[in-house]
Amino acid sequence: MAAVKSADPYEALINALPEKPQGRCIVVGAGKASAAMAAALEAAWPEVEMQGVVVTRYGHAVPTRRIRVVEAAHPVSDAMSEVASMLMMEQVKNLSAGDCVIALISGGGSSLMALPRQGISLADKQAVNKALLKSGATIQEMNTVRKQLSDIKGGRLALAALPARVITLIISDVPGDDPQSIASGPTVADTSTPQEAQDIIHRYGLELPENVLRVLNTPRKPVTPAEITQDVRLIATPSGALAAAASVAEKMGYTPLILGDALEGESAQLGIMMAGIARSIKRHGVPVKGPAVLLSGGETTVTIGAAGAGRGGRNTEFLLSLACALKGEEGIYAIAGDSDGIDGTEDAAGAIVTPETLSRSTLDAKATLAAHDSYSYFASSGDLVITGPTLTNVNDIRAVIVL
Repeated sequence: MAAVKSADPYEALINALPEKPQGRCIVVGAGKASAAMAAALEAAWPEVEMQGVVVTRYGHAVPTRRIRVVEAAHPVSDAMSEVASMLMMEQVKNLSAGDCVIALISGGGSSLMALPRQGISLADKQAVNKALLKSGATIQEMNTVRKQLSDIKGGRLALAALPARVITLIISDVPGDDPQSIASGPTVADTSTPQEAQDIIHRYGLELPENVLRVLNTPRKPVTPAEITQDVRLIATPSGALAAAASVAEKMGYTPLILGDALEGESAQLGIMMAGIARSIKRHGVPVKGPAVLLSGGETTVTIGAAGAGRGGRNTEFLLSLACALKGEEGIYAIAGDSDGIDGTEDAAGAIVTPETLSRSTLDAKATLAAHDSYSYFASSGDLVITGPTLTNVNDIRAVIVL
């Protein structure tokens, strides 16, 4: 909870606001935290005339007075994702140099904004997203493909707003905090290329609609830093969330060890690796002496085979793998969850592992893990962590306690 609280949209936004604009203030945005950010901006600037549109995930809206909030689907776009994108592009038309555009960007924005390039349809984009989500591709790789197929991502929203000044406030959810990757960088110049997108498609053996492949082979000038003004401000990050968790751990008498805010790879493999580190601490006091807490963030992947999968997300898969590797070892506990409150597409943020995890369920842990059905396992053991939407998003937070 300390990690999530560190990324509270109101507190984060208040500390990063620019001078109040003199001309028109247009607000656009996308992501799981965008509605909460919009409400915070309205509260901070009650006397400023503003209008605009932001899009967030279904169930993540909050009341606003001057900024319209649209809800759309995540992680695969729907018709409202396209409607929201068109409304945002309409908001930034015909602006002047004296106008100011505030872009409120957070994780999840890539699917929540969908404005397909000419020649492809929303159904084509949906097919691409579904294929990417099953492939095991990293978030950076997925967004490289998405940008090449979009008329709003990769800086094209900022390009449409010219000559107005564009200020982008970002709550980061991606490893490395690269603004190009967060929500596919709608207001940030794009350095990716169509060839890079094609390489990713070939690397993962993705079968995509012919329309998509044809558009990727159609040259298009990228949005460069020379074309758009880039005032980009990271207002909350995964590293800040881990630091907040570490501070709480110290006060409780644990030695915190932050392993990094950008861990990637297969969720199940990370679970095995983390079990090994925890055992080393317990038995040898290496790399730190217990009682200790291993903290990490980032976005792992779950590669789904042809047989498909049950219910689950990155965090519950990591935790079930960790539990299987630990085999009920005493003195080791863990919690992991997505800071937005939703692990994948389920209603849980994540789950908890204790030495009794493998004995509390009637399901076979290894078989359930192989079927990518980790949600079902933790539901049966009573170990799911259900918070509801937190209205922020700084990616996954993992903590392994070694007594």
